[in-house]
Amino acid sequence: MLFFNTATTAEQPSFLDTMKSDTFKSDFILLFVATIWGLAFVAQRIGMAHIGPFTFNGIRFVLGCLSLLPIVFLPRNRVSGKNTDGLIKSGIISGLFLFGGISFQQVGLVYTTAGKAGFITGLYVVFVPFLSLFIKNEKTTAASWIGAVLASIGMYLLSVTQNMTMGLGDLLVLFSAVCFAFHLIIIGRLSNRFNVAHLSLVQCMVCAFLSLLTAGIFETFVISDILRVSIPLLYGGVLSVGVAYSLQIYGQKNSPASHAAIILSLESVVAAIGGWFILNEILSGRAIMGCALMMAGMLISQLYSKRIT
Repeated sequence: MLFFNTATTAEQPSFLDTMKSDTFKSDFILLFVATIWGLAFVAQRIGMAHIGPFTFNGIRFVLGCLSLLPIVFLPRNRVSGKNTDGLIKSGIISGLFLFGGISFQQVGLVYTTAGKAGFITGLYVVFVPFLSLFIKNEKTTAASWIGAVLASIGMYLLSVTQNMTMGLGDLLVLFSAVCFAFHLIIIGRLSNRFNVAHLSLVQCMVCAFLSLLTAGIFETFVISDILRVSIPLLYGGVLSVGVAYSLQIYGQKNSPASHAAIILSLESVVAAIGGWFILNEILSGRAIMGCALMMAGMLISQLYSKRIT
């Protein structure tokens, strides 16, 4: 207390320094999230060897909800009228888009590799500014168009065969990227309105319920098969869902959606490395060129979006 009372004005951090510190903290958090999600592609691929995609998602989101409960009941996260007004409705909306994203992605992973899925999912970075054009009436810059063209060429090299056809898995993962883009924009709007743990819990509950409901209709539950993938499920539930989605909301408090998208897009690189190192997935020279163009498009569409008019 004495230290703060006797500090001079010059010694106190300026508002700009505080903002820089908050931004750096958010960037580091989002980078950690990208790493968790990148390796989650590997866990999801391993899980598909024994259980259905909706069963996997349903169980991992239940685990995610359970991992969030201790955080929700912390004293600083107590429920109040201020941070719960509209929480359920907002959580359901974000949860629906999240469910769409994780469902298309998980089913797509049955038919494609972790590395390819990671890069195609990363296209949400390119989709965000274009969707913002219609949702927020924001101007789409020349950089966004250049990034979109490069990403499209990369997508062609990565996923479209010589017969001009696209694999079912790659197409489904592309649909997931659109859903994740909407989810990123929605979270950007909601992250400063609600308690992070509460919002994360609601959207995870929505995903868990819808995934288990779908699994109950189209898939069968075999306990022995579920136990075989307990490690991937724990990783996907506790880290990828409970930890990462909560950190995403927290990280976006001081990071605009477009800026956050740049950092989160690095999950595609982590997914490719993880797929190669753990699953022995090898990309062809054509596919590697496609990945490089997609990554260039993702970065250009964001890094230079405020510089080129």
